[in-house]
Amino acid sequence: MNPREARTLAERLVDGRGIPEEYPEDALHIAIAAVNGMDVIVTWNFVHMNNHLRVSKSERLSKPKDTCVPKSVLPKNSWS
Repeated sequence: MNPREARTLAERLVDGRGIPEEYPEDALHIAIAAVNGMDVIVTWNFVHMNNHLRVSKSERLSKPKDTCVPKSVLPKNSWS
């Protein structure tokens, strides 16, 4: 893992309003997963991590560095 790259991406996500500035830890969570090549983040966070409008903005903000933002999904059997 490259901590500097993750912090830079997290800052870009917050600065570009992909993630609200009140939640830098969520931006860092996404950034760490992205720089480590994760395909998916499992989350119940529908406010900004599993929100299709925020996700598409985050994806656009990550493109300059060719880093792919992981897809956020709901955990299996979470509605049972």
